[in-house]
Amino acid sequence: MSRFLTAAFCVLIAASFTVDANAAYNAAAGKAVYDGSCAMCHNTGMAGAPKAGDKTAWASRIGQGVDKMAAKSIAGFKGTKGMMPAKGGNAKLTNVEVGNAVAYMVQLSK
Repeated sequence: MSRFLTAAFCVLIAASFTVDANAAYNAAAGKAVYDGSCAMCHNTGMAGAPKAGDKTAWASRIGQGVDKMAAKSIAGFKGTKGMMPAKGGNAKLTNVEVGNAVAYMVQLSK
């Protein structure tokens, strides 16, 4: 019985430290990254990039969650409609900066 209570307690503790994935990124800080590294493709649709603000194009992507979209943007992604180079082709960006830019685009596209 004590092992069960210990396990239950551990689950409760772990759950209390769960953070909302959207809170992990700063959309406001992502605007500068977007303007400097993402806008060329996401304003024009170059290489199949979904245009920022296009709710239809972003709906299924947003459904995946910001963390998954950020991971794809960091690593790069080739889909049926286009491709996303790793870190948007700017290797100097940090993973957090890429996540911030993704959060910014999500905010524009909801």
